[in-house]
Amino acid sequence: MDQIAVVATQPGGPSLATDLILPARRRRQVWVQVGAYLATVFVLITFNFALPRLMPGDPIDSLMTRGHPSYVQNDRTRARLAEYYNLDGSMPEQYARYLKGLPTFDFGVSVEANRPVSSDLRAGLPWTLLLIVTSTVVSIVVGIPLAVHSGWKRGKRVDRWLLAIFMGWSNLPVFVLGTLALFVFSVELQLFPYGGGVTPLNDYSGLAAVIDIARHLALPALAMGSVAATWNYLIMRSSMVAELGSDYLLTGRAKGLRERRLKYHYAGRNALLPVVTNIGLQIGLGFTAVIFIERIFAYPGVGTYMFGAIGNRDYPALQGAFLLITLSVVTVNLFVDLLYRRLDPRTST
Repeated sequence: MDQIAVVATQPGGPSLATDLILPARRRRQVWVQVGAYLATVFVLITFNFALPRLMPGDPIDSLMTRGHPSYVQNDRTRARLAEYYNLDGSMPEQYARYLKGLPTFDFGVSVEANRPVSSDLRAGLPWTLLLIVTSTVVSIVVGIPLAVHSGWKRGKRVDRWLLAIFMGWSNLPVFVLGTLALFVFSVELQLFPYGGGVTPLNDYSGLAAVIDIARHLALPALAMGSVAATWNYLIMRSSMVAELGSDYLLTGRAKGLRERRLKYHYAGRNALLPVVTNIGLQIGLGFTAVIFIERIFAYPGVGTYMFGAIGNRDYPALQGAFLLITLSVVTVNLFVDLLYRRLDPRTST
């Protein structure tokens, strides 16, 4: 440390001291973030166990409801069902059993479906990921180019119209847009299927199967993506406007660079950094939006599975689906935070 202090007082010393100190500081910041992430995960795991059990009743009560296909009524059968689904022990015992199964993704057996929860989640997760990725692409393709053009034309008629449209669109909840899209394009115009992931009882293969999946995916992805596009637009436009008076644009104009190059290659690229964070957060929030969208379109993903588990008070299914969604959200947020520090070193100083 004495040598560093001496070097820092000599010509060229501050740069060397900074090179020695900042990497260590950045590493500490990364480890602090990772530690906070692990602590958050532990809290989520605990809440994931506790919250379903705070609901009135339990899964066995749901099975004992008269009219249920698996209706049971005597205490002996109830006790055997509770033992089969590992709901017969005390809360600490159930919690310990729950933690023991997490490393192997053993969430137990669904009370309603009588199948391992992990197998149901493996079947639904690809559909949910497909929906989230597609809606994210839609939000990027729609929001960012329009924001660059709008910000570049700040105050002009096209900017005022785009800003008004996106501001109004941003106030519409995703489930309202999903319902309207389903009614207009499926019920009235009959351009898209009513719901599901594929056409039932079809024998499609190859390109026909891809087209069938795309037709079922289009409306839910557009409903989610259009809402997310509003935030990409608003953030990108604001960042774009902040770049308009930059010195490098004045220098570029003085050099005779084309307007299109200044607009997209310089101003647009420099304005993109805040949008990177928003896109990452958007992917995380997409895991919560799918609960509503998948329910509206009967899409066979994790959101539909979780919605059904809530109605049946299915503890194992609720725990598995909720944990998968929450871990996805916090993991994406951690990745985005680390990526942002990498892209903008100023946040690490």
